[in-house]
Amino acid sequence: MSATKSAEERVATIRDGYAIDAPALTIGAAVVDGTTYADAQIKLPLGMMNRHGLVAGATGTGKTITLQLMAEQLCAAGVPVFLADIKGDLTGLITPGEGNEKLLARTKSVGMDWAAANYPVEFLALGGDGKGAPVRATVTSFGPLLLSRVMDLNETQESSLQLIFHYADQRGLLLDDLKDLRAVISHLTSDEGKPELKELGGLSSATAGVILRGLVNLEAQGLDQFFGLPEFDSAELLRQAPDGRGVITCLELPTLMQKPLLTSTFMMWLLADLFAELPEVGDADKPKLVFFLDEAHLLFNGASKAFLQQIATTVRLIRSKGIGLFFVTQNPTDVPGEVLGQLANRVQHALRAFTPENAKALKATVSTYPISDYELDEVLTTLGTGEAVVTVMNEKGAPSPVAWTKLWSPRSRMGASDAAAVDAAVAASALLQQYGTATDRESAFERLNAATPASTPDAAAPGEVVSSAPSTGGSVGGALPAPGQSQADIDAEARRIEAEILGLPVPAAPAPSAPSAPAPKSSSSSRSRKKADDSLSLPPTKAPAPRGGGLGEQLGKAAVNVLQTLGNEIVRGMFGTSRRKRR
Repeated sequence: MSATKSAEERVATIRDGYAIDAPALTIGAAVVDGTTYADAQIKLPLGMMNRHGLVAGATGTGKTITLQLMAEQLCAAGVPVFLADIKGDLTGLITPGEGNEKLLARTKSVGMDWAAANYPVEFLALGGDGKGAPVRATVTSFGPLLLSRVMDLNETQESSLQLIFHYADQRGLLLDDLKDLRAVISHLTSDEGKPELKELGGLSSATAGVILRGLVNLEAQGLDQFFGLPEFDSAELLRQAPDGRGVITCLELPTLMQKPLLTSTFMMWLLADLFAELPEVGDADKPKLVFFLDEAHLLFNGASKAFLQQIATTVRLIRSKGIGLFFVTQNPTDVPGEVLGQLANRVQHALRAFTPENAKALKATVSTYPISDYELDEVLTTLGTGEAVVTVMNEKGAPSPVAWTKLWSPRSRMGASDAAAVDAAVAASALLQQYGTATDRESAFERLNAATPASTPDAAAPGEVVSSAPSTGGSVGGALPAPGQSQADIDAEARRIEAEILGLPVPAAPAPSAPSAPAPKSSSSSRSRKKADDSLSLPPTKAPAPRGGGLGEQLGKAAVNVLQTLGNEIVRGMFGTSRRKRR
């Protein structure tokens, strides 16, 4: 088709196809016959970001820079972002970029008015592995299906693990960490515990042995540090910074290849929790959160058919919750067809065709694009660094023309920030104060062994840290204000997120208050709010009988008792994860 159209006609087709009036991200400028057309801007509507997408390309072709560019613009539009940082390159988001002659010449050629900027970023680390606030999950919340994947159990062993979780859920035995799960398994295989599962089929000693050995392997890999308290609250991903920009949450993964299953499975746990919490919103003007799944092939490698089915279901349904998913991988063929078919937005960097397998993958990739004015099999193998073939869903819900695109440049530093700057940003974060110190409580291990629960250490008081990175605000999970914020500020942000989660009208943002000292821990009503894992407590004691009062008062107290009882029942949803209870 390209031979039947002039360059001007092809550029006009692209220009008209991306003439978007609604708020949008700008990806770059169109390239036709080797010429960059700055007036043919390639845009991705914000309202279509929850139609999901793919960022693919061989190593070194610019995928990380593309993520950085998209994250910056989403942040500026007030949309929170979650992304994984495998090599530490994305720490550059907290440092303004440095303009030079080469950079400014490039940005001018693509029609970009470049100016240096930095962005509010939270750094997380799985179980404290890496720089960032430690991220933990309770075993109860993680659920049997995801844990089975991490432990690489077969279907029979997975069924037995589900039975163990069912028993613990019904008996009110909290599985906070791996020692709790081990205690329950040991109990159910003991002479005392065997009769308790008899009516459900029992638990064979051989299967119990396999699961226990799997737990030992997890501990040997250091994965036991991920399971425990305080549990990370996924509502932290939905925050906006005090200046109204969306907070970018960056999961640092320095040892990804040592823990690929845990990393990919943890991301599905986060998605499952968000799916359970967020209400249906339909087609919003902009997403509540955009979630980038880097090294996406790890999510699918060796996955069971049931697990793949759950992923496909999540991708299909979470769109209506206002969550946009972008899979980031080297080759589109890494993503199963059932998932790939649901990705409306594609940024394809260069592919290699050095082997017969590469050539076959290239041919398959070309066949998935709409009819194009480009010879895509040639273009995809000749793209330069910072160039990509783009097609997106336009504001009318139709595919845009395929466009060879020279991408815009990030405004923040391209590459890692100084280690001291990252350390300062982490230390200044309210999330470190909330999640930094591991805690313990009476759970299955103490219940079954009649042991005295371990004491809960107080979180270490944050030192006086000066960070040049923009403030991300306080922790909504722990209701902790950040430096320069008042308790009222963080309470208002928590109410905003809670209103979104519960599907209620979002309260108007109050005028910024003067900075004040954080409220004392013992007197803060906000700090006394229970987190989700704390609501999975032992059955409540019977409330005392009401003394006097009218019928309305008695009914009110009865309703409170009913709600307390329901709050202690564990409801399992997507991937068998337990649903978080909101106050």
